[in-house]
Amino acid sequence: MYEIKQGQLSDILAIETNIPEFGTPKTLEIIKQKLADKTYLLLVAYHNEQPVGYKLGYALSDTVFYGWLGAVMPEHRGHGLAQKMLSEQEAWLKAQNYQAVQVKTMNRFRAMLAMLVKNHYHIIDIEPGDTSLDNKIRFEKKF
Repeated sequence: MYEIKQGQLSDILAIETNIPEFGTPKTLEIIKQKLADKTYLLLVAYHNEQPVGYKLGYALSDTVFYGWLGAVMPEHRGHGLAQKMLSEQEAWLKAQNYQAVQVKTMNRFRAMLAMLVKNHYHIIDIEPGDTSLDNKIRFEKKF
């Protein structure tokens, strides 16, 4: 049984170290520095009360939110957790009167690209990387 709810920043650490795509997992110190003085939302997917996925973002302004980090541990993929967390994040943002959400991903993360397009996010910028797979693509969805 999976449950998604607002979690603690420390929940991220157990997940980050189990994501093979992340070359350098984020530390709690880095995460806390980035979120200092920002409004943020952390959604965590739990399986049997253990954190297995998360979606973390913060306010860029009073009207725009940035979906900064997210991941689901490989053995828990395929259960729609990323989609459920995205939907819950969007519902929270609308309730908080945000007008848009932005997210950045790399060209190599095909499942994330497909989910964003499926959910009506639009490309607003591309930052070239060392290879085409490393290109960073910024998406936005307006509410």
